[in-house]
Amino acid sequence: MAELNVQPKKKTSVLPWIVLILGAIALIWFLSRNKDKTNKDTVQNTTTDSTTTATTNNTASTGAHTGDADWSGIDFGAPSVQYEEVTNRDIETRGSNNYAIYGLGERILFDEGKATIRSDAENNLKQVANSINKRYNGGEVRVYGYTDAQGDAAANKELAQQRADAVKTWLQRNGINGSRISVNAIGEAKPAASNSTEQGRQQNRRVEIVARSNKS
Repeated sequence: MAELNVQPKKKTSVLPWIVLILGAIALIWFLSRNKDKTNKDTVQNTTTDSTTTATTNNTASTGAHTGDADWSGIDFGAPSVQYEEVTNRDIETRGSNNYAIYGLGERILFDEGKATIRSDAENNLKQVANSINKRYNGGEVRVYGYTDAQGDAAANKELAQQRADAVKTWLQRNGINGSRISVNAIGEAKPAASNSTEQGRQQNRRVEIVARSNKS
């Protein structure tokens, strides 16, 4: 009878498989960690860029200059005053002992929807400039631009900015140092009258020039 020689089955080692699995887990963890870090960096950079852009845009819209002080103390509901050098009664003058507000409606300065000062408007601005130099020579000046609420709010804000800038440029070219002048585009945000009527909307389309004393 032939002898049956049965060899015992060789055991397969599981150690290489364990090492392979652990290596795969470590690789997945490493890639996942780097992805999270990349996403966080992207979000952080995006937030920083957005904040920087917002700050830059805000500075541009106000036209603030170096050393610009707080204008919140101006009462735009101040009582009317009469200045002898301002003879055009369509220019509204209000104020106190410390500041003056010169209100000029759209039809005094601009064609409707435009930001170019009309040639026949210069006499009105000369009266305002003369009054500022007489009463607040050396003081700060701020130009506020307003619109009605017709149309797109962003477009209205842009028009208000362009008109305020145009008035600032004119004042700067006519005897008022540009370092004293800042602008603030309000747009449709603070109406002087109701926007539900044409008469009210016309009142809202305006520029207000505020001059104030340097004294606190």
